[in-house]
Amino acid sequence: MIKLENFLPYRLSVLANQVSQGIAQTYSERFGLSIPEWRVIAILGRFDNIPASNVAERSAMDKVAVSRAVRHLLELGLIQRRDGHEDRRSKPLALTHAGRRMYEAIAPAALEFESRLLAALSPAERRSLDRILDKLMQASGES
Repeated sequence: MIKLENFLPYRLSVLANQVSQGIAQTYSERFGLSIPEWRVIAILGRFDNIPASNVAERSAMDKVAVSRAVRHLLELGLIQRRDGHEDRRSKPLALTHAGRRMYEAIAPAALEFESRLLAALSPAERRSLDRILDKLMQASGES
């Protein structure tokens, strides 16, 4: 019998949801963005001019969620498709000036949220957490 409260995949999922919801308060209240929309903006803030398929890979979101987020962000004028490819899915996406300003307004608050979370750990625990997360990411990709 699985005890969910001790089952690692469940615990990681609950933690990820709690963290996502905590950060979401920062950008949903102020900017009206959903979690998938913020993830798209955050990825394009770091990796400009990449197709939606790469956004999906980097965000670990399913393609439908990315597609919906991209469509809404295009409508809001926060991102744009670059020309160069006939296939819409492979056209690179980029932040517009408004999207870049939004990213620059939200990123410091997201980093502050991360700092508050990490403050609960000692420097040694942070290093251990990084190593453990790397190992779990690698192990989960091997399944």
